[in-house]
Amino acid sequence: MRFFYEVLKVRAVVRGGALALALVMGLLVTGCASDKDDVLPPDEPAEKIYNEGLTLLRRQEPEKAAKRFEDVDKTHPYSEWARKSLLMTTYAYFEAGKYDEAIATGKRYIALYPGSQDAAYAQYLVASALYENIPDTSRDQRKTRQALDALEDVARKYPNTEYAATAKKKIEVARDQLAGKEMQIGRYYLEQRNYTGAINRFKVVVTQYQTTRQVEEALYRLTEAYMALGVVNEAQTAAAVLGYNFPDSSWYKDAYKLVQAGGVEPQENKASWISQAFKKMGLG
Repeated sequence: MRFFYEVLKVRAVVRGGALALALVMGLLVTGCASDKDDVLPPDEPAEKIYNEGLTLLRRQEPEKAAKRFEDVDKTHPYSEWARKSLLMTTYAYFEAGKYDEAIATGKRYIALYPGSQDAAYAQYLVASALYENIPDTSRDQRKTRQALDALEDVARKYPNTEYAATAKKKIEVARDQLAGKEMQIGRYYLEQRNYTGAINRFKVVVTQYQTTRQVEEALYRLTEAYMALGVVNEAQTAAAVLGYNFPDSSWYKDAYKLVQAGGVEPQENKASWISQAFKKMGLG
C-alpha cells in the first residue's frame, strides 16, 4: 500500500466571534483494492468524491458539500475515507446553518470514533450547533441547558485546547440566558403580587447564576419583593449586598431609595441566605 497525506485548513465561524481551526486530515489512498472491492467495486473512488466535497466547501456551498461527503460514507463504509468524511459532513452542515443535521452527524462520529484525534473537534462542533439553537427567553430553555451541558463537556474534557477557551465564552452566554429566563418569570410573579414565587425565581439567579449580568437586577428585585412582604431585614440585606458588590450599579441606587422610603438603610444580615450565597462565591 502507498499512503499520501494532505492538509486541509478550514475555519469554523460561530455567531459572536470567529475561531480559526486547523484540521490536519490524513487522507489514505490505497494502491490496491480490498477483497470486498474486488467483488463489488464502488462506482466512484472515495478520493474523488471526497475531493469534490472539498471543492464545494471552497466554493462556499456547504450544504452540497455535506451531501457529497455523505456519499463517501454510503459507498465506502468503515473506511478511513468514511471517518474523515463524517467529520467533514458535520462541519459542512454547521457552516450551512443546518444545526440539527450537524448535531446528528457529530454525535455519530463521536459514537463511532471516540478515541480519534478529531473527537474533540467533533464534540466542539456538536456543542456549537446546540449553542446556535438556543431560543430566546420567551421560550422553553431545554435546548439552552443541552447546549450548556455540551459546552461544559468540551471545557472539561479538553481543557488546554482552543475549543475549551471558546466553549467557556459560550458557557457564560448560555448561563446568562438561563438566568434571564428566571428573571422573566420572577418579574411576572412580581407583577402578579406573587411575592413568594418571585423570590424563589430571583433566588435561583443569586445562588446559581451569580456571575451573570442578571444578578444585579435579581438583588434589586429581592429588595422589592421583601419590602412588599414586610420582611425588612432581608430587603436591607439584599440592598446592602448589591451595594457592596456593585456600588456603581443603577440597580443599587434604586434599591437604596426603596429601603430608605421604608424608613431604613441597607444593612447586611450575615446570617441571611443572600449574604451566605455571596460568601460561597467569594463575593461580599
